[in-house]
This record gives sequence, structure tokens and C-alpha cells, in this order.
Amino acid sequence: MKKRLTQAEEFEIMKLVLDKFLWLGIAIMGIGVYIMVAGKMADPVVRGLGFIIAGAIVLILFMMLLVKEYEIIK
Repeated sequence: MKKRLTQAEEFEIMKLVLDKFLWLGIAIMGIGVYIMVAGKMADPVVRGLGFIIAGAIVLILFMMLLVKEYEIIK
């Protein structure tokens, strides 16, 4: 038998999950900036830019998930 959640409980769970996506995207972008500034690797700009783009992709997925969830609730 499945347990039904109230809207408030469902919203709290969604906030926890989406918060992790946000932190993950920001952390990946931060690593990219650090790599670009530290410059200890071969070609740090390209590597750092790769991390920044990966973080941006995670944040775009986060945005798409929010829009999808908003449309379902609406």
C-alpha cells in the first residue's frame, strides 16, 4: 500500500532535492574558476572552462526540473 503525501510534505522533499542540484552546479562552477585562477595544470583556461560549462549544464537541468514541476502543479 502506497503512502500519500500532503502538498506540504511533497514540497519539502522537492526543496531538498532541488537544493542539492543547486549546490552541485555552483560547486562544479567554483572548481572551474579555481582551476582557471590557480593555473597549475596544462592549459588551465580550457580545463576551467570545461568545468564551468558542466556546472552550467547542471543548473540548466535544475531550471528545467523547476519549470516542469511548476507546470504540473499549476
